[in-house]
Amino acid sequence: MKRLFLDSNGRVRNGWWILIFAALMFGSRFVYTPVSRTLQGWGVSQESLEPLRFAFLLLVTWICVRLRREPLSSIGFVLNGRWARELGVGSFLGLATAVLAVAMIWAVGGVRLQLDPARSLGLLAYGAYIFLFVALFEETLFRGFVFQRLIAGVGVWGAQLVLGLAFASSHWGNPDMQGSTLVWATIELFLGAILLGLAYLRTRSLAMPVGIHLGWNWAQGYLLGFDVSGFAHAGWFHPQLLDRPQWVTGGSFGPEASIFAVVVDAALILVLWKWKGSAPAEAVADARLQPHLPSP
Repeated sequence: MKRLFLDSNGRVRNGWWILIFAALMFGSRFVYTPVSRTLQGWGVSQESLEPLRFAFLLLVTWICVRLRREPLSSIGFVLNGRWARELGVGSFLGLATAVLAVAMIWAVGGVRLQLDPARSLGLLAYGAYIFLFVALFEETLFRGFVFQRLIAGVGVWGAQLVLGLAFASSHWGNPDMQGSTLVWATIELFLGAILLGLAYLRTRSLAMPVGIHLGWNWAQGYLLGFDVSGFAHAGWFHPQLLDRPQWVTGGSFGPEASIFAVVVDAALILVLWKWKGSAPAEAVADARLQPHLPSP
């Protein structure tokens, strides 16, 4: 029975830590929901509550790492100059790849872009705020504690496969997720998860994954005006989809359901695969001590 719960080093097995995390997340809903409803009853807008769900997730993560007698920084949150630089680089990569995917759709006659008369700098700033907390939440959830426990337990590729499938399937309930859109969007979202996981592995930090996620969503939605994962956003541009198949344009789901998003994901995965990374020396040394963690 002892071996069921403890590994050869006498530590709780990674699978149990994942179950503990899941149980705490489930339990947190019984606090989050009434707190959120109370604040909305006091007139706080739903948009203003974007940081709240991230705060609850961060609290659950903190509890788990403290139970393991590790600092929160072990998850990939070290708010220093390096973290800020990698956040900026990641944001640029996300923005550039989203623009490249849309440029390909435009080049084959799939879309016409027009400036929106109602555009404003305030709209861009609002979009950055919304998608920053979306990225913080999703990257902490999918590339944080659970991802790292899976890496330690089943290895990098097992962790990438499991959470890649989880990330893609978590979008199946989104609007317009059907037909060819379901196929291409699932492929793109799975590759996107692999890409983001690789960004973590090459940096041992959540900064670059958060930045890529932020830049990708923000450029699609509040800059170029496309739907993001099936949800509409007003941007600086107003895209008009032309008479091309949905697997080309992405349809009403957005560019993530386009073959060109799959192409740019694959290209960025190749770039990150070839990159040696920027992880601190101590993180690289620690990775070399663990057979499941290939050093950058």
